[in-house]
Amino acid sequence: MGKPLMIQPEDEVRIESLKEKMGARTKVEVVRAGLSLLEKEAERRARIARWRAAAGLVSEESKRVNQEFQRHSRLRRA
Repeated sequence: MGKPLMIQPEDEVRIESLKEKMGARTKVEVVRAGLSLLEKEAERRARIARWRAAAGLVSEESKRVNQEFQRHSRLRRA
């Protein structure tokens, strides 16, 4: 059996409005759609954090390699 939730009157109005806009049959459908979006956003933020951590780990080596390539640049010879 499901667990009851206490929904505030303002939230009730918002859910009903979204239900109509989405064409959802039930309020639960609206809540589940919202939860799915929140999960996707949380996954996106975690992925960005992993990318930042990875970029931080390789930044020194990347900077060294870029400087090495600039020494042999044909653009500076012109």
